[in-house]
Parts: sequence; C-alpha cells; structure tokens
Amino acid sequence: MGDITEELTKALGDDVVTSGPQVDQRYYCDWSAIDPAEPKALIRPRTTDEVSTALRLCHAAGQAIVPQGGLTGLAGGATPRAGDIVLCLERMSGIEEIDTVAATMTVKAGTILETAQRAADEAGFLLALDLGARGSCQVGGNLSTNAGGNRVIRYGMAREQVLGLEVVLANGEIVTSLNKMLKNNAGYDIKQVFIGAEGTLGIITRATLRLHPKPLSRCTAFCALSDYAAVVTLLRRMQSELGGISAFEVMWHDFYYFIANHPTTKQKPLADTYPYYALVEFSGADRAHDLARFEEMLAKAMADGAIVDAVVAQSEQAARDFWLIREGHGIDTKPLVINFDVSLPIADIDSFAANCRADLLAKWPDSLNVFYGHIGDSNLHISVMMEGHGAEVMHDVDAVVYEAVRAMKGSVSAEHGVGTLKRAWLGHSRGAAELALMRQLKQALDPKGILNPGKLI
Repeated sequence: MGDITEELTKALGDDVVTSGPQVDQRYYCDWSAIDPAEPKALIRPRTTDEVSTALRLCHAAGQAIVPQGGLTGLAGGATPRAGDIVLCLERMSGIEEIDTVAATMTVKAGTILETAQRAADEAGFLLALDLGARGSCQVGGNLSTNAGGNRVIRYGMAREQVLGLEVVLANGEIVTSLNKMLKNNAGYDIKQVFIGAEGTLGIITRATLRLHPKPLSRCTAFCALSDYAAVVTLLRRMQSELGGISAFEVMWHDFYYFIANHPTTKQKPLADTYPYYALVEFSGADRAHDLARFEEMLAKAMADGAIVDAVVAQSEQAARDFWLIREGHGIDTKPLVINFDVSLPIADIDSFAANCRADLLAKWPDSLNVFYGHIGDSNLHISVMMEGHGAEVMHDVDAVVYEAVRAMKGSVSAEHGVGTLKRAWLGHSRGAAELALMRQLKQALDPKGILNPGKLI
C-alpha cells in the first residue's frame, strides 16, 4: 500500500478503506462506462466526520479524490483515473428528519432517491425530484449534477428542491447550513456553489429538501400532432387551462416509429404515421373532476385541430405503458449508440432538430437519428445509432451536434452534467469570462486541485 492509503487506513480503519487491488470493479466507472480505471483505494465513510478526515489527509498529501454516488451518471463525472482515490457515499444513507410543519426533509447524501420519495409519500408529501434512475441514484449525486428529470416543467431542477446543505471542503472543513426557510437572504446563497459542481468544489454530505403537497389525481394522455407549432400551442394551452402540468414529453416521428415498432414494445398507443407525439401528464387535487377536466380540454383541442389524435390512460398500468414508450427501451440494442442531452430556446428546438438531422445524415447516411425530450423545460435528447462504426467516430459525431447547439446559443448539457464527456465542448455554451470565473472558484475552494480533477473544467 502507498503512504496515503496507509494513513487513511490508520485513521479510518480497514473496514472503511480498501486498497486498489481489492476494490470491486463496479467502482471503476459510472454508467457511461468511459475509461474505467482501478483506483488507488476506495473509501466508504459512514459519517461526515469520516469524510472530513479523508479529505484533510488527502489535501495534505495532494492526493486526488473522486466522489461517487449511485454511479448512474452518463458523462464520466464519477469515473476515477488510475491513482485516484474513490470516496463512495453509499453507506451514508438515511432519512434524518421529515418536518411536516416546514414541509422539509433532511437526508444523508447516500440516500437512494426512491427511498426518499417513498418516505415523503408516506408522510403525505411529494418529493418532486424524479428521474429514470430513481432506484439507484443517490440524492448527493442528484444535487452534485443538478439533476433534472420528468417533473422540471412544474417543480424545477434539483437546485429548486434544496433549502440547505452540509458540505465538506477540500481541506476537510465542514460547512453546515441545513436551512429550512424558503426565504433566507442573509448573504450569499452558498449552497448554489456546490449544486451542479459535480464534486469539484466540495462533497455534499447532507441536504434539507423542500417537500410539496402530494397530488390527489394524475391524468395521462398520448397525443399526436401535425406540426411543431401545434406542440407549443398545446403546451401553453394546457398550462393555461389546467395549470398542474407535471410532464410534457415530445417525440419526433423518427423516435416514435423506432420505439413503437421495436420487438420489445408490447403495443403502441397511436398509429406511427404522425409527425409529432406528446406524452402529457396533469396532476391535480380534485379526484372527482380532474379526469373530466383533462378529457374536456383534450376534446376541445382535437375539435380545434390542435391535436389530430389522442388516447387517455384509463389505468395506472396504461400510464406506465405510455411512459415505457417515452423512456426509449430498445435504443440501447443497437451496436453503437451516442446519446446527447442538450437544451435550446423552445422556439428553436424544431429547427435545430431538422438542421442537426440533416448534418448527421450528410456525414453518415446510414445512421439512424432520433429526437425526443422534455421540451417544456427546453431539454432535447438525441440518440445517434450506427452500425459498422467503432467508438472512434464519437468525437466527430459530438462535433456535428455541438456545433449545431452553439449556432443556436444552446447548452451542451441540459441535465446530465459535463464530467469528462462534454468538458471539451463546454466553451460552446459558456463564454471566456464565465469559464474564467469557474476556474477562480475552483482555485479558491480547491487550491491543490484534489477534488474530482479533470472533470467539468
């Protein structure tokens, strides 16, 4: 063992510290599977004090340390390099408190998101943050990447769910501000520095989250639309007439056709001949009348020609089946799939999709390129599927997509983070002054550069 590993083991115990050759390979990389590497050691602390001790010793030794949560990231943000030490927060799990008067929940960073959601539900509340990896991802990782997910259109990104944080700085100092107040203008809002920083400025160990009233009804429909203008019209109409729109997911024809006709898809809700599809969800507080309001609004939209066809889920299972279409099961069965998570001004998304598709087909005529996303929160996903190409083509595909994003003043990362996968393209979305300020923050909070080095900036 190296000196720093010995120091850590002496301070924390061999039940907390595992040396490199004994580290399970699941800690070698996150879900992106980009450049997996054996770390020098693995630390699995049980308390904030143990995180503090680990960082203090690593800071003194100039040892790079990579925080890990549920390893569901798609940008390489939790993948160590050879020689790095991994600090995994999986043991720091649990709900510390649910304050039903303040409508807050205080949780440890290693808590699985779905565990926190269930605890909120049992207490009569909604924890609004929700994403597909809910059964594996951890709250600390969600906050470190400012996760988005399915409910952003109504409740906002992860940062909008946070009232307070406890963070351990690079030198081991613990900063605890588990604020429960919605209004708190006493100086800088320090927590925002760490949300979305991908563990490069400090390690989140606890969080106080906002809870919301639990919806009493949920109505879901799959709609077909004739053009993108109708998509936006339907979005604004539903927000105006119904209010509680909790999801508005749009699929271009290429995406829907591929998924609806994939062998793993049990049934398709609508014919596969329409240009656009929208999966819409309305959450309300009136069980007796919400479905009737929802169906009446859709009927009016069909009568006006805004919707050309629609089907309303008549059961929870039907709604889940709708979501399986949107979640795109079947895309990952292709030999090479390159996924993108970008954001653009809503008015420009359809033009972007058309231009980007044309640019991709001009270079790779045999590629299959599908477009889908949340749209109501400016987020578009793209899956580029190829056969007969290896991973060496990925950079060229990235260049085509991200150049199109830059041309429309969008963002190369909407909700998945930057990590290593998008680091080279960050300048396509951030100006020189912004990047310089990011580096100043990094230098101020992590002067030795030990926290998740090589990620984000």
